[in-house]
Amino acid sequence: MKFKDGYWQMRPGVRGSYATAAHDVTVGAQAIRVLAPAKPIGRRGDTLDGPVLRVDLAAPMPGVVRVRATHFAGSVPAGPSFVLTTDGTPIGTDPAGAGPLAQVDDAHVSLTSGELTVQVGRSAPWGLTFRVDGRELTRSDHNSLGAMTDADGGHHMVEQLHLGVGELVYGLGERFGPLVRNGQAVEIWNADGGTNSEQAYKNVPFYLSNRGYGVFVNHPGRVSFEVASETVTRVQFSVSGHELEYLVIHGPTPADILRRYTALTGRPALPPAWSFGLWLSTSFTTEYDEATVTSFVDGMAERDIPLSVFHFDCFWMRQFRWCDFEWDPETFPDPPGMLARLHERDLKVCVWINPYIGQASALFDEGAARGYLLRRPDGRIWQDDHWQAGRALVDLTDPGARDWYAGKLRDLLRMGVDSFKTDFGERIPTDVVWADGSDPERMHNYYSLIYNELVFDLLEEERGTGDAVLFARAATVGGQRLPVHWGGDCESSYEAMAESLRGGLSLGMGGFGFWSHDIGGFEGRPDPAVFKRWVAFGLLSSHSRLHGSRSYRVPWLFDEESVDVLRDFTRLKARLMPYLYAAAVTAHTEGMPVMRAMALEFPDDPACAYLDAQYLLGPDLLVAPVLSTGGEVTYYVPAGRWTRWQDGRTVEGPGWRTETHGFDSLPLLVRPGAVVPVGARADRPDYPYADGVTLRAYQLADGVHRVVTVPATDGTPAAVFEISRDGDRIRVTRDGPVRAPWHLVLVAVTSHGSVTGGTAETVTDGTRISAEAETDRLEIVLPTQR
Repeated sequence: MKFKDGYWQMRPGVRGSYATAAHDVTVGAQAIRVLAPAKPIGRRGDTLDGPVLRVDLAAPMPGVVRVRATHFAGSVPAGPSFVLTTDGTPIGTDPAGAGPLAQVDDAHVSLTSGELTVQVGRSAPWGLTFRVDGRELTRSDHNSLGAMTDADGGHHMVEQLHLGVGELVYGLGERFGPLVRNGQAVEIWNADGGTNSEQAYKNVPFYLSNRGYGVFVNHPGRVSFEVASETVTRVQFSVSGHELEYLVIHGPTPADILRRYTALTGRPALPPAWSFGLWLSTSFTTEYDEATVTSFVDGMAERDIPLSVFHFDCFWMRQFRWCDFEWDPETFPDPPGMLARLHERDLKVCVWINPYIGQASALFDEGAARGYLLRRPDGRIWQDDHWQAGRALVDLTDPGARDWYAGKLRDLLRMGVDSFKTDFGERIPTDVVWADGSDPERMHNYYSLIYNELVFDLLEEERGTGDAVLFARAATVGGQRLPVHWGGDCESSYEAMAESLRGGLSLGMGGFGFWSHDIGGFEGRPDPAVFKRWVAFGLLSSHSRLHGSRSYRVPWLFDEESVDVLRDFTRLKARLMPYLYAAAVTAHTEGMPVMRAMALEFPDDPACAYLDAQYLLGPDLLVAPVLSTGGEVTYYVPAGRWTRWQDGRTVEGPGWRTETHGFDSLPLLVRPGAVVPVGARADRPDYPYADGVTLRAYQLADGVHRVVTVPATDGTPAAVFEISRDGDRIRVTRDGPVRAPWHLVLVAVTSHGSVTGGTAETVTDGTRISAEAETDRLEIVLPTQR
């Protein structure tokens, strides 16, 4: 939201009252309160008839400073509010054992939290500066922090934080435009707008700067960001009402910032290993019944394409009756039997739901009678004809309504359903009264959290922790705790592939560890070339689903090559599961996404700053999706000697590469010095990863030391390998509970000297050393290089 007309003037009807100085300061041991008048105070009479902002500074955890600016304290809505992990707990301490330190002198008052210090100047003009080791990260200057009144009389709080030369901003949730936010106006307001507009399904008021810090605006409703747009040297954010709270989070690396941010807002649950396999959907408006479903499942099996999950989209229920949670008896006369038959084929089952109740649903009358449907201020049930005729919305702020809704889903789980696609949750009205008195503007985005949280908690209750997974579309802060999310309704084109990728990488910058998209696109029927290119991208994503709108997505309906491409990449993903599930555990424990923007992983490489058409899958695999029918792709390789996964050839960085790939290939490179664990099975994603695992070692330099943890399917370590090189000797040790054969491949090493602890052989891509189940140590002596 823009308030100014250029730099000097306000827009018509807008009035601003900005903090001018820290006139009155109260210093506690671990917090500071500042009274900042909106006009200069020269004498006592100047304290009359003017706004005063109350600015509270505190430190919820080391390396984090919270700023809360309040105009009218009595006008702050009660809720809802994001639940931070430090709420209600003592202020954190730094590793040295010292808590936040408040200090005051004649010129400044400051609060130090870990390595981060915020300093307030005691004289005019207003200044709030954030520093680390004396280096300025950002600051709030004169005419930055203020209370605003718009032309319609609406009240807003605004802050502007300074941007340095070359400073770039990322994040703010799932956004489908360029990854770098500079120059963009962003509204944090969930909307069902597809993937090719400025709207987004998943809005997160948190951004990362390439200067080593992040900013989280702790407001669940609409937050308006002007990122180097209204004022090109500042990030401006504003909220309606009379209070604004934000937290500055120091890194110094992007990964460190994410660790701290997700420590505050929550880290992703670990999805079950089976969810990483291939999901196949009925698609949306296509015709289908059990015979159709069986034909799809049979077709995948006959073509040797591993399938893990079958998804039933909306029309598993009868038309006009979404949601009544009852199978359409004409197309699915025996739901329990059908689900049992799918389970006998070792498949999990997902069904589509949403939080709306169509008027034709029997649950409409039931919910209305019990008072479980959202109401307007005049007491009428909120209804419209969008989506389902006469639809209403379940008021999930009512505990009775939550139990009622969960009970309908529980019946499905006990029938044999394994997961839910929690669709919608974005178009939440504001002309309503919530049962718990929540502020409608604050509830608009927040509803997505309580909706998905309800379903996820039910899944954990019924299936157990570790076996719960959603396929969710809407989200806000905290939604990252409830995986998995998919990118929403995209078209079936290369452009839509690119915009989907940008959305997923941006979402990962907000701590969302797991992300998917509709392979082939949702709207329209993709050209076979688009489908095949999207398959490669989709199977090298954290989660992989074939889904469309008006057409099926089984590969043989495109061409026979599509079958081969899908088979090959599905099997590749299954073999990569020891590596991918280890990355999933990192997302769960540290908040680092499985799919990582290049700027997140290589913050010191300026060439990576704007890259949004390639990514790292986990810490060591570079993926550049092919976005053209002819296979031409241009991508960037960071410094070092990288290795192509598929043919073992090396690519020297830093530098740009332009290549042409067939449909069975794409740029997939392994980082120098990486050790990638590869599984022994390609037919399923959930298997004992440490049993027969192969450690593929790439470009091990002298002095290198790597620790590779191969997880079990519950996320606990099954085997921990330490690999080191000292001169011409490579040593590998194994620890952990699993005792099974294992292997080491020294990629591109075609000759070796002595081997202790295993047997060696030359293979097409290097040297393979095999160890027996009881072997915990290998030592390889390489030939002396001359």
